[in-house]
Amino acid sequence: MSPPPRPIHVVDTTMFWSPTGGGVGRYLRTKHAWLGALPGWRHTIAVPAGADAAPGLVRLPAVPIPGSGGYRLPLRRHAIANRLGELEPDLIEAGDPYVVAWAAVDAARRRGIPAVAYCHSNLEAMARLAAGPRFGRFAARAARAYARRVYRRFDRVLAPSASMRDQLLDWGIERVACQPLGVDSAAFDPSRASAAWRRELGFDAASRVLVYAGRFAPEKHLDVLAAAVDRLGAPYTLVAIGAGPTPPRGDRVRVLPFVAGTEALATAFASADAFVHAGDQETFGLSVLEAMACATPVVARRAAGLAELVDDTVGIGVDAGHVGAFADAIAALFASDRAPRRAAARARAEAHDWNRVLPALLGQYRELLQAGSASIGGARDGAFDAAAPAALHPR
Repeated sequence: MSPPPRPIHVVDTTMFWSPTGGGVGRYLRTKHAWLGALPGWRHTIAVPAGADAAPGLVRLPAVPIPGSGGYRLPLRRHAIANRLGELEPDLIEAGDPYVVAWAAVDAARRRGIPAVAYCHSNLEAMARLAAGPRFGRFAARAARAYARRVYRRFDRVLAPSASMRDQLLDWGIERVACQPLGVDSAAFDPSRASAAWRRELGFDAASRVLVYAGRFAPEKHLDVLAAAVDRLGAPYTLVAIGAGPTPPRGDRVRVLPFVAGTEALATAFASADAFVHAGDQETFGLSVLEAMACATPVVARRAAGLAELVDDTVGIGVDAGHVGAFADAIAALFASDRAPRRAAARARAEAHDWNRVLPALLGQYRELLQAGSASIGGARDGAFDAAAPAALHPR
């Protein structure tokens, strides 16, 4: 009697891993649980973890990044590639474009297996913001050239939104597919609303509680949200949940530490009156989708990936990034009947449930695994197949 076939082993690797969470971590943990319950598949997460290592998680060599909220920096490309190869994967997905990405391509080449990149962040926009008005244009150009160089080595690059897909195509990266993220609509549910959560924070029924959850980073523009709430005054309060180098400050701001558990985060979302997000370079907006699953209306910048999630049916999209625009949008939301927006937000999130999203991701993997080693090698050398798979999405 022949032994059963070996499960297909998918290895995810990224430097975007922290004990204080983040959207990439939630994506990987969700995928790990989903693939673990699927016959014929096996999943491993290889990340620069510290003390938070757990079953199914493999540590990569890295050094801590001070003030980053627990992130660690992988530096040794050769050692990381060796560690990934030792796992004997059938497919590798890299969730960042830095040292780990190069190591993932190295390991995939040695084994003759597909290498997938998931583009969680917009390198060009981040470089422009970090360099400032004087040097931003030059930094953005350099970041675009770098992104083209690294992503062209992958057999497929997945983008979480149509806007990010289009940007990748503009950068000259050819093998791109749109693969949205999802939400656990059973865990993030309106039933999580809690009057006790509001009481513990000192809020009553008349309070207007705005919540943000995520990294406290410059590109999130939390200072704009804090200033908008300050301009609105009582009874508005911004509750910011997370960690990072640039927390919001103000008399009407409450900063809460990172929430690790899904139930606690869902309780915060469902108990708030609205979710707010001023980021203008989000490739998707996972926390926005999770808030919508809790039937919480959203005020968000109408830009990048957020523009594809938030419209006037589920909240208010803000066209400008200044304080006045956000203050006006928040006030307009509360001047309207929020019940229809709550229902529409929940319906939109249900359409993005992980159980609908992850089978499409599995389809991406199956196409690459069936393509054969010849096309894989050609893609890595930059000579892409003339006939792109059906899952690729040209503009």
